Amino acid sequence: MAFIREHGVVLASAKGSVPRLADFIAGESIKGSWWAHPKSREIFAIFQEIGESPDILICRLVNGKVTIVHRRLWPALVRVAHLFQANQLAQVHQEHTSSGHHVSRELSYPKWVPPQVIEEAQRLGEQEACSALGAWATLPEKAPKPT
Repeated sequence: MAFIREHGVVLASAKGSVPRLADFIAGESIKGSWWAHPKSREIFAIFQEIGESPDILICRLVNGKVTIVHRRLWPALVRVAHLFQANQLAQVHQEHTSSGHHVSRELSYPKWVPPQVIEEAQRLGEQEACSALGAWATLPEKAPKPT
């Protein structure tokens, strides 16, 4: 959890513009599927544990890949939600059925957002929110007006 809190936004295992939790758990950059890594059971157990935390949002925010967002950044994310597609902001829940299948369920945005987070988001400026999320989410600078 400290790794997620520190970075705020991390990918579960896909390569992208933010750190990968699976690599952190493994202690190295994983080549190929993390399921084949010697620490796969530990990685799976931690993924399960964080998925149950009330301080974690699992969505497909970064490049449509499974992304983990710490609660401290939820107000920033809500403030700039208009910059993202609705499917990027849907909360993803992984479930295992009694037959052993893995099922992904989604709760659309903003249904998962607590009222307190909405209040906090309203106090943020757009640039401030993008800066809090990190370089991958910053707004492009506005071009100066012609004189």
